Amino acid sequence: MTTNHVVPERRREPAHSAVARDIGIAIVTGRHLPLSILPGEHELAEQRGISRGVIREALRMLSAKGLLESKPKTGTRVRERSEWNLLDPDLLAWMFEAEPPATFVRSLFQLRLIIEPAAAELAAATRTSRQLSGMGHALEEMYTHGLASPIGQAADQRFHHIILEATHNELLVSLAGTIGSAVRWTTIYKHRQPIQPSDSMPQHQRLFDAIAASECAAAREATVALIQQAEDDTASLIGA
Repeated sequence: MTTNHVVPERRREPAHSAVARDIGIAIVTGRHLPLSILPGEHELAEQRGISRGVIREALRMLSAKGLLESKPKTGTRVRERSEWNLLDPDLLAWMFEAEPPATFVRSLFQLRLIIEPAAAELAAATRTSRQLSGMGHALEEMYTHGLASPIGQAADQRFHHIILEATHNELLVSLAGTIGSAVRWTTIYKHRQPIQPSDSMPQHQRLFDAIAASECAAAREATVALIQQAEDDTASLIGA
């Protein structure tokens, strides 16, 4: 008997999310400068051949991220960069659509160096067997598929997410989206360049081994080494 395998359809991105992404990328990459006024809803809807309702919802999303401000008489303007929610995972992704500013990349790695080593140190003391198993599985996928592949990159993001989860600190866990996005997009950026980055798998393995052995100081040191290696690779690509 022949069995027909049906490949599930990829879920389409909602129209308003796609519009928000397009406008968001244009803002964070400098095509729409701070304090500039966007075209009106009617004009944006006509340009894209969609309803004003879709445009309105997209602009609401961008306003919630701190990118836009709408006023009845002046229209919708781009807010100052200092008012953007730069920790929003979508904004981090949009930043890496083009070449991100070197100062932004340095700030991103400084943030990671402040948060992740301490989180790994805590995770080494508080992780559960289930969390360690999840980290181990993510590590296996990273070895199998490589960090240049989407599967390997997703596993890398999951690996770092579980470390924050293993701290059992709800405030640290709330940063998982930001940290995960930073890990993902710097990795994607490195691997889409002609020069291949350093192999980070030995550092990931060292970090996993330290957490598995509940060696807190070693977990902190391994995380610092891993992040610094990633920063050096990324900085060399953008001339930071």
